[in-house]
Amino acid sequence: MTNQYQILKDRQQKEFNAFPMGAAFSQQQFAEMMEKWGLLPTDTDKIVHVGGGCYIRKTDREAFRALMERLEKEKADAVAADTTGEGIIKDMFLYELANHEYCITYDLEDTLDAVGLTVDEINSDKRLLRGLEKALSQYLKDSKNY
Repeated sequence: MTNQYQILKDRQQKEFNAFPMGAAFSQQQFAEMMEKWGLLPTDTDKIVHVGGGCYIRKTDREAFRALMERLEKEKADAVAADTTGEGIIKDMFLYELANHEYCITYDLEDTLDAVGLTVDEINSDKRLLRGLEKALSQYLKDSKNY
């Protein structure tokens, strides 16, 4: 069965990866990144650090912000469109439970962090709660086969 959340996540990751961004974790990598952009290592006024060792050119700042906002809105819209919790919401939890090895830890914290939700938010939304319950049931049943 196709996981709609994974399809969305993979498509968004591909789009994010195509954005002109550099990463540097050493002086040499920083110099190489700057050279790739036609800049000198001293041209730090022309770049912006966006976290995790990643940089963008200042001229791309608005495009980066717009990309991030659009990707987040796409995810939020997909979740909002799941009126039962048994579609992309269940798929979202199922994907992140596996990604964070819930069958080993039995700790939801990493899964909830990954989807950007709190226990209170899930408990106050029947769709989210149903999706999580369905995903937990399926995930634990499937994990016994490993």
